[in-house]
This record gives sequence, structure tokens and C-alpha cells, in this order.
Amino acid sequence: MTAEKPVPATDRELGIAEQVAVYQREFPTVDPQVETIVQTLSRVARRMTVAYDRQLTVLGITSAEWEVLKALVVSGSPYRLGPGELAKRLGLTPAAMTHRIDRMVTEGLVTRERDETNRVRVIIELTDLGRDKWLESMRMAAVFEEELLQDVVGADRTVLSGMLARMLRRIEETQPDALGRTADLG
Repeated sequence: MTAEKPVPATDRELGIAEQVAVYQREFPTVDPQVETIVQTLSRVARRMTVAYDRQLTVLGITSAEWEVLKALVVSGSPYRLGPGELAKRLGLTPAAMTHRIDRMVTEGLVTRERDETNRVRVIIELTDLGRDKWLESMRMAAVFEEELLQDVVGADRTVLSGMLARMLRRIEETQPDALGRTADLG
């Protein structure tokens, strides 16, 4: 039996401690504790995105389509919005929104109808299939998220939630463009 050779760091993602050590070597005044936290948050976010995308693939929808479904659900019953309002809420151009809606109408996730009270206006409405897919994605995400946070219990969840909320608020206050393109579309 031969011993396996270690995988060179250039052929794999560095561990967080290794990455922080490189940062310290190249930028000695970097705070290793801050970098460890930031790199960990970054990796958690990336890996969560991969997991959610995998779940959506099982359901036959994309994350872009899920965002439209979510916007319609969040709008409340009867789950209807105009394409311009959808585009604004999602930070998309009207052309990008039209393309996305076209696909979703074809897939039966939403309908596009003329507003009976204003024939110029178009209404996008969530279908039963679209709502079912959104609900199933939420069920799948809830299981994943509970597993993810299984070691964070009781008061620790409240503390973590508060800390992350403060971090998010600070980013949004100090980096006005961190919200995406929604501000310049209005």
C-alpha cells in the first residue's frame, strides 16, 4: 500500500487557516481573527448557494425563477404584480425581466394576462404549480437550514442572528450599492 501524496495547495481550495496565513505573510498588519470570520462567512454563503441551487435543480427551477416566485409570494394573495414592479423588486432591467417571465410562462410557473381594468397594463400571476414549487423549495431549505444550524441552539441562535443583522446593517449603511441595482432602477 502506497501513501497518498498530499494535494498541493495550488490544486485545491486553501483551508481558512492556510488562507489567513498567506494573507498575514503578504499583508502583515491584517487581523487574523477578522479574516478568519470574513473568510468563514464567505465560504458559508457560497456553499449555501450551491446547496440551494442543487435543491432547485431537483425541482426543475432556477434560482432566478425562484426569485420571481418569491417576489410574487411576498406580494401577498392574489400573488400578482406587473412586470415593471417585479423588475424593480429584483433589480433587473425590464428586458431581462421579460425574458425571465417568458420562460416561466412556458414552464407554467406564472401567467401573463392583460389587466381587465387597464388593457395597457400586464399582470404576472403565480400559478398553482409555481406556488407548489416555491413551497417545496421552502420545505427543502428548512431541512437544510436546520441541519446547518444544528450546533447553534437556544440563546446562541438569538446572539448569532443579532450579530449577523448588525453586520448586514453596517454594510448596507456604509456601502449604499451593496443592495444591488434596485436603487438606480427606480
